[in-house]
Amino acid sequence: MTGILEGRKAIVTGAASGIGEATTKLFADEGASILAVDLPGTPLADVHADTPNVVLMEQDVTTADAAANIIGKAIDSLGAIDILFNNAGTVGRGGELESFDDADWDFVVNLNMTSVYKISKAAYPHLKASNDGRIINVGSVRTDFADVGAAAYTATKHGVAGLTKVMACELGPHGGTANYVQPGAILTGITRPAFEMMPEYGKYWTELAPSGRLGEASDIANAVLFFASEESGFVSGEGLYVDGGATCHN
Repeated sequence: MTGILEGRKAIVTGAASGIGEATTKLFADEGASILAVDLPGTPLADVHADTPNVVLMEQDVTTADAAANIIGKAIDSLGAIDILFNNAGTVGRGGELESFDDADWDFVVNLNMTSVYKISKAAYPHLKASNDGRIINVGSVRTDFADVGAAAYTATKHGVAGLTKVMACELGPHGGTANYVQPGAILTGITRPAFEMMPEYGKYWTELAPSGRLGEASDIANAVLFFASEESGFVSGEGLYVDGGATCHN
């Protein structure tokens, strides 16, 4: 029995933990070959020691040569690119706009949005050649609304939504799609410290969601798998809330 991604070639950024780790393993289970990318110093090799058909790459996605390096490595090691999951990102650095630090703004924008643009741009020729290319980006429940103190994060997630819609328009004539997931409160290595420091934050999201729990990385990975598969071939330019129903109150 073959998986639904059998023979497909994928790139996953931010693959050393959380959503990226879960998605890389799920893609591998479904038959894909993957270039798994994350920062130097992350436990990339350890977490994927037993993951089949994975090539590992240590690369900061915000550097000037990152896109060329990643796409070049993917072609050299996989031979093609069918799926690009732009997962690397940050939950943001907070503060009201009046006092927001410009360096923090640049950091969040470069990681959450500019890297998505640059890596996708470099992957375009290969995704078009695939004739069934897939781009999956990471939005947020904040893709469609905002709150105090999250200017950079919210701006980038709104930007990712718009950018993905443009990608959908451009890849469609070549048989490709572009979509984005919109995670709610997901318990990962990045978010766990915040939930531990502010138990009321986790309580708020748990009670807000009709499902009565925080999300897991696997919840997002399953949504990404849908967008990566042929089953979603007539879905493009769309965002999918994966939040346990929390936003049904908005």
